[in-house]
Amino acid sequence: MTERLLVLSRHGESEWNLKNLFTGWKDPGLTDKGVEEAKAGGRRLKALGISFDIAFTSDLSRAQRTCDLILSEIGQPNLETIRDWRLNERDYGDLSGLNKKETADKYGDEQVHIWRRSYDVPPPGGESLKDTVARVLPYYVETILPRVMRGERVLVAAHGNSLRALIMVLDHLDSTTIPSLELKTGVPLVYRLNADTTVASKQVLEG
Repeated sequence: MTERLLVLSRHGESEWNLKNLFTGWKDPGLTDKGVEEAKAGGRRLKALGISFDIAFTSDLSRAQRTCDLILSEIGQPNLETIRDWRLNERDYGDLSGLNKKETADKYGDEQVHIWRRSYDVPPPGGESLKDTVARVLPYYVETILPRVMRGERVLVAAHGNSLRALIMVLDHLDSTTIPSLELKTGVPLVYRLNADTTVASKQVLEG
């Protein structure tokens, strides 16, 4: 029986998560806590006996490091890993690098909330969640999903918003519910798919 296993993991806490900064396509590293979160996620996967045939990650180092740490914990440090910019975090444009509280003080809480939590309103010079979905989903459908459906066990280590795009499809969420979905750093989501690509089961591997 074909397993059709897909594991999604947001990167561990980054230096800019800790500082409450808009990150987007900027490239800060993981904090010590973020490293431990990624390792803990790997240990939880190992405890379930999960291993992988292929991994995917973004062009950003916090996701790549998380992917490497997970794979090391499960004893697959040299697994083939494909990096692609289409799995990058949402681009926050002119907000990138700014403190979230200071930005709210400058533009107003309501405007910043719209930029952060609306589906189709982009921040200045950046991407909306809708824009992010428009680049992530075709990559998933064309490149990642076919491997899962062939029975390969697939790990995707990426970002809050690029993973929201995948979860929107997997969990049948819509544009009104997906922006408020919270993904914890370093916590793997284990999906097993049916033959028609729908979700057979989902596990959230929290500590």
